[in-house]
Parts: sequence; C-alpha cells; structure tokens
Amino acid sequence: MADPTEKLPYAVPETGIAELGLFGKPLFEDPSARALARVGVVDVGSNSVRLVVFDGAARSPAYFYNEKIMCALGAGMAESGHLSPEGRVRALSAMRRFKKLADGMGLSELSVVATAAVRDASDGRDFCDEVLRETGLRIWVIDGEEEARLSAQGVLLGWPGAYGLVCDIGGSSMELAEISGGRVGKRMTSQLGPLKLRDIKGGAKARKAHISDVIDKLKDKMGAQRDRLFLVGGSWRAIARIDMLRRGYPLQVLHEYRMTPRAVSATVKYIKETDPEELRAAAGVSASRMALVPFAAEVLSRLVQTFRPKDIAISSYGIREGMLYEQMPQRLRDRDPLIEACRFAEAKDARMPGFGKTLYNLILPLYKSAPAPRKRLIKAACLLHDVSWRAHPDYRAEVCFDNATRANLGGLKHAERVFLGLALLHRYSNKRENARFSDLYEMLDETQRADAEILGKAMRFGAMLWMNPDEDRGEIRWFSKKKQLQLRLTSDMLPLFGEVAEARLNSLAASLGAEVEIKTVRERKPSAE
Repeated sequence: MADPTEKLPYAVPETGIAELGLFGKPLFEDPSARALARVGVVDVGSNSVRLVVFDGAARSPAYFYNEKIMCALGAGMAESGHLSPEGRVRALSAMRRFKKLADGMGLSELSVVATAAVRDASDGRDFCDEVLRETGLRIWVIDGEEEARLSAQGVLLGWPGAYGLVCDIGGSSMELAEISGGRVGKRMTSQLGPLKLRDIKGGAKARKAHISDVIDKLKDKMGAQRDRLFLVGGSWRAIARIDMLRRGYPLQVLHEYRMTPRAVSATVKYIKETDPEELRAAAGVSASRMALVPFAAEVLSRLVQTFRPKDIAISSYGIREGMLYEQMPQRLRDRDPLIEACRFAEAKDARMPGFGKTLYNLILPLYKSAPAPRKRLIKAACLLHDVSWRAHPDYRAEVCFDNATRANLGGLKHAERVFLGLALLHRYSNKRENARFSDLYEMLDETQRADAEILGKAMRFGAMLWMNPDEDRGEIRWFSKKKQLQLRLTSDMLPLFGEVAEARLNSLAASLGAEVEIKTVRERKPSAE
C-alpha cells in the first residue's frame, strides 16, 4: 500500500522541502509568471488535433479550455504516403474552429506544433500552407527528437526533478526520452505508432517481430533504463483505464496512476481475451481510440519486457504541457507544482489569504518528527483548508474530499490525494462515515487514516483562532511521551477560546489519546527575521 510519507522521487530546491518554513511570495504573482497566465497551444497529431488553453497558477496550471478532435491524419499513410484526405478536411475544420475560439478568448497567439503524420507525409507542407492561408496559424513541424524532448518536459512539469524513461506514443510514432535531475537526456524516435502498426503486412506474427526488432534497437541506443517508466499519450491512458477496470481500482484519476510490470502483462492478456466493444463501454474509451488499443498493448508489453522498469506511471502531461514548460523561467520550473497550486487556490478562494501559513506554524509542533514529504502534505492542507467555504455547510466536508482527490494537481500520488482529501474532510467534520468514499479510504492503512483525521481536527481547531495573521496567538505544544496536548494562549486571545473552540480542541486530544492543558502566557515579542 502506498505511503504518503514515502521518500520523494525528486529533490526540488524551492518547494519548502529543503526549508520547510518557506512561505515566500508565490511566483504566480511575479510578472514573469503572470505572462503565462493564459497560454494556448495546439497539437496536430497523427490521430487527434487538440487545443489546450492553460490558465491560473503558471507552475501548476488549470485547463481553462481543452478540446480534442479525432482526425486520424496519419491513417493509411503506410500505403499512400500522404495524409488521410478525410482526416485532412476534419483537421482543417478543427483549426478554423480553434482559431475562432482563441480570438474569442483574447489569446494573443496560439503555439501550434505538428508531429509524425505531418512531418512524414508527402503533402505535409501543403497542409501547413493551407492552414496558414485559411486561419493565419503557422504550424511548426517538429522532428521526432524534438517531440521526445517536449513530451519529457511535460513530465517534468508534473514531476520536477524526476528520473526515468519517458515513452510518448502517438498515432504514427513512439518517442523515448531519458530524464534525470530535472533535465532531458538521450532521445529517440520510432515508427511504432498504432496507425503504422495496423498497416503492417503479415498479421500478428509479422507485427510482433517488427515491434521486437525496433524496441531492441531502441534499447541498444538508449542503454539500460531500470528506473520509472513514464507513459504519455492517449493509447497508454486508454490501457490504464482498462487496467483500472480489471483491478476494480476506486480512484478514476489517470495522472500518477501506477502499474507494475506484472499488471501490464495481466492487462494485455485481458485486452486480448475480452470483447472490444464490451471493454470499450465498461472502461469509457472512445471507439476510435479502442481500435488502436490492441496494437499499443503489443508495444507496451514488449517495451516493459525489454527495459524492465521498476515501476510504471501514467502522465497526463505531455507535449502540450512541455510547450508551456518551455516558456517558464527556471526559478518557476524549480517550484513544487503542488504547493504553488495550493497557494494560488488560497489567494483566489480563501476568506483570509495568508492564514494557511499561520495555521501551519500553529499545528507544526504536532509534527516535529514527521518526514519532509508528510510536512509537504500538511502545508498543502493548511493552504487549502478554507478554499471550499462557499459550499453548503451540509456538504462542505464532502466537497473538500472530492476536490482534493480529483483536482488537477501535479506532484501528488494517489494515496497522497486520499490523505489530503481525508484531512480536509475532517477540517469540517469529526466523522467520516460516507459510503460513497469508503473504497477510497481503503487506499490508506489504519495508521494513515488516523493521521489524516488528526491533521484535519488540528486544522478544525486552529481555524477557530482566526484573526489578523500578525497577531500572537500563543502556541500548541505536544508532549508525545506524556500524551499531553498543551495550548498556550495570550490573555488577548483567551476570548477566542469559547465553547466551540474548546470542543474542537478536546476532539483533537481524543484522536491523539491525550490529556489537555490550557496555559495563559505573556505576549511574545516578534522574532527577528
């Protein structure tokens, strides 16, 4: 079972992990980041054409707009050598629509890239010229290695400092890129896209031999890659959905979904043995995507057998996010995407932006010996503790849990999502009985569930001392060996410690198995910083 306190697979200099007291000015307020507040990109792929408009906290952006048109530009290219005529008509129509949408959103420009189908087709240049004439949009046709680099940068947007092998599969090609220490290393491209594999003569036997030959050559050039395998691309995401279905996995969030090599083998077998239409409907995969899944599954099976990664992670971030990452200053890249997103949410939605820092400092004595990854989650929870206050009081706890577990947040494992959601649920509720969430609770063990409850109740109490962030509230002291929870309040703060605050403190103490002691102290002089 995943542990929220597990050592992070990366080191980030400005996340507050190295310096946990860091609550400096969020970079989304900086002019260099505000320039990225709304960025539009279009990815003209072999299978789909997609517009994404990013908005919000630049380091962990929200998807202001996201639309995909399945055009299959690369269909039949193996025989004809040119773009699918039908796909070309649909793609041009999509580009007209996307240009009109961008104008309506007030975007100053759209960054448009085209990948394997357009770069390989004999009429690729003609298509780009037609798009330019019709829409005024200039398409930048990138080669395979550049595609691999941008996809890898998309992974780095979600996992700063990540290491391993990024594999991006499109309709007509598959790219590999090595990442380590936040940098992109060796890159390779191949013709292992499902649209190309579907057209291979000789059936399954010839296709299997071709896939094995190409992947063996990729391994010879890429070298040993035994770390994490990051999967980017719609076909990989479809296979992940099917893996979730096969396992009965409770959290339907693709980003950071993990598979083992053994799970991949079982799912590939499951795909072969199950009726495609039944599988498509049950897993929620489109018909056009499902038609390509068996070919992608053959590639993934051989890829895992050859490179033997220690684990496999699905990345919802790819080439489009890599294009955004390309525009970021390095100091923004170095920030933790989770903490930046939480800071942005607090600044936008909390009743008293900035109180998250005060709350974190107040309850931190309960976590003096907690490892850095746990303190990172505590910081995120404190920043988010008040952003759902507009929800109806009867549903506020439920809304908090839903938001944390399903929100578009990078740098957050699935078990961490549930831990964060459970802590925020307990920020508004002493109890967590909710049959709708029970399967998700099981993603944490009993100790982790208890820890999330303690964090939530600590925030629930701390929110009662809601005043000017600069006022001296006193402090909480926790004597774990004696099981004593001590609250030290200044005389000015005593009026805030009313009946409800006392009840919440007692509830926190009960979860800790502790006795409560209240002390009145003198106002402390502000420390020099």
